[in-house]
This record gives sequence, structure tokens and C-alpha cells, in this order.
Amino acid sequence: MKFPAPLKSDSIKIMLLGSGELGKEVIIEAQRLGIETIAVDSYNNAPAQLVANKSYTINMKNKNEILDVIRREKPTFILPEVEAINIQALFEAEIEGFHVIPNADAVNKTMNRKNIREFAAVELNLPTSKFEFVTTFEALQNAASKIGFPCVIKPVMSSSGHGQSVARSEADLEKSWELAKEARGDASELIVEEFIRFDYEITMLTIRNGIDTVFCEPIGHIQQDGDYIFSWQPMNMSEVAIAKSQEIAKKITDGLGGRGIFGVELFVKGDDVYFSEVSPRPHDTGMVTMITQSASEFALHVRAVLGLPIEYVTYGAGASAAFKAKGDSFNPQIDIYDSSFTKDSIIRVFGKPQSHVGRRMAVALTFDKNSSDVALQKAKEIIGNFKDN
Repeated sequence: MKFPAPLKSDSIKIMLLGSGELGKEVIIEAQRLGIETIAVDSYNNAPAQLVANKSYTINMKNKNEILDVIRREKPTFILPEVEAINIQALFEAEIEGFHVIPNADAVNKTMNRKNIREFAAVELNLPTSKFEFVTTFEALQNAASKIGFPCVIKPVMSSSGHGQSVARSEADLEKSWELAKEARGDASELIVEEFIRFDYEITMLTIRNGIDTVFCEPIGHIQQDGDYIFSWQPMNMSEVAIAKSQEIAKKITDGLGGRGIFGVELFVKGDDVYFSEVSPRPHDTGMVTMITQSASEFALHVRAVLGLPIEYVTYGAGASAAFKAKGDSFNPQIDIYDSSFTKDSIIRVFGKPQSHVGRRMAVALTFDKNSSDVALQKAKEIIGNFKDN
């Protein structure tokens, strides 16, 4: 493959639609190969915009604004990095000959929990929790009564766990309803899910380059308010559970098609594995791969997009701990003890221009040659040294 210089008439161009902290790492990996990068988001100075060759701030839900910037820049590859995006713009871009990663139909299916759940459970016959979709509070009450308590309630479209809650009794339903309706994204319809009493949940990072499918070591993680706070790799699993996880991950990603990395979220109970969700892009829990692998999930994503080989070496075990803002600020600052910077740690501060309570602002990554438990304990200790203003 030939790699021309960026900002030339024959440059390879990657455009990110959504430019958060994960997109920032994608941009950096693309630039290491001389790829021209364009970062697009709905607010100024998003993390990836700070490092891209070019950046645009537009209304990401406006079809014409998205198409205008695509037609202007004529990217080789378009990488949607967020769910809150006008999907029709991607379909029209494909009709005009642009290459959406992995493809517009896959983005459409995965950005909407109704689409992906029906695709996985009905078309692909994958094991999932019981579920129902509702549009009224009365329907929510009926669905929760039918599925049973506790149950999980989510908007069909939202990102990073926004609007998600667990209703443990009928008394919680009103609060769950209001929380879901306040979420960013489309909250006109909700999904009510059976609460699976799983042993643990994992992310199975699955990489497709158009020829091969490769899996990273399973990543265990802990969620809080629907958003990850800790992850570790590898997750200690039985060989049977690993094989089932990879089988489900391959089936769902084969069904979606296209190139790139997919974060397949799974629930595991003993040797039984249940499909939960899938994101056709780098996964937040996968930031741990920046310290455990010779090629991180971001590097593998770029390689896969370009159709390059996707082999890598695992160095050992690792963990990540997210730091979330404790307050609101238009000038956020993070105070990190110098002792956090060790031979076994990597610190990433995302550089977001504004903070609000619960917004992810930084991450601590830790390494241990043999034990993810040890690495996780290190990560928890280090993240305890983070404070915001």
C-alpha cells in the first residue's frame, strides 16, 4: 500500500464524525501513517479536533450540514464515532460513492437499540435477555410487569449509558421513565430488558479488515449509571465461555459487515453467554489496550479500515480507570499527583473544553505482566489521586 503525504491532492483522508477522546486516539494513529485527518463535532475544541489536520463544528443531526462537509473534503473514509448523528446523511454519502465505516446500514442498526436487538435476536437468533419496546408510561408498566423486576430501562437511542436505569420495583418506574426521557438522543421509544443476573460482563473487541476477523483478549468492566468506570484485560473466563463469546461476536459482526473494529458487549453467566450491544467503532472499555497490546484498539481500527494486516502482540495484563468530573466548569483543570506517573502506568487527559458532573475527563492505564487483578488495584489507587477544580 502506498502512503502519500497529508494535505496533498492524492492524500488518503479519514473523516471522523464525532471527535471525543476515542476519536482523538484514532486521529493520532492515522497520522502516524501519514493519513490526512478531519475531525467533525457539534462543539468547538473537541479532543480529536485538537490534533486533527482540519476540523469542523456543525450540527451533527442536520443532514445537509454533514453532507456539505463531506462533499467539501471528499474523505477516503468516513468514520462515525457517535450515535447522535443524522443517519440519512450517511446513506446519501454512500450513494454518492463515499466509503462509510463499516457501512451506513451497520451504523443505522447499532445506533438504535431496537434495530440491533431485533437483528440479533430475531434475524441472527443470538441469545439475549427478554425485551419489549414501549412508547408510553402505561406500556412501560405493562412491560415491566410482564418481564419482571428488576428490569433495565433504556432509550432506544442514547450514548455512554445516558438515560439508562434499573427499576427494582414498580415504584422505580416513574423515575426511570423521566431519566430516559431526559437522555440525549431519541427517547421517544424505550427498551425494557430482563435483568440477567450475570456473573460478569465483557467487551469482545472484534476486528475485520475485509479478509480476516481477529479478536482481542476479553475485557472485563464495571459500569456505573450505564457508563464504564473500570476495565481490565484479560478477563478470566472458561475456554467454553471464550469460544461462545467469539462465536457470537463473529456472527454479529459478519451480519453487519464492513471493515474496522467492533466493541461487542456480552453478559456471561457460567459458560452461558448473552448478546447485549455492539458498537462499530473503538470502545471506551478498550482504552486498556493502549497498555496491554503492541497495537491498541485504535491502531487496529485504522489498520482494518485501510485493509491492512491486523496481527498484534499481547504484552500482559492491564486495567483502566476513568476519571469523571465532580463539578461543572468552563475552564476544567485536573490535579494529578506526580506519583501517578509510574513505570507501569499511562495517564491520558482528554483536554475537553468544558466539564459537567459525570463527564469522563481522563483515564489511568496500568500494567502488570501476569495479573489483571493487580493491574486493576493499581488503576484504582492512581485514579484516587485525581481531583478537579
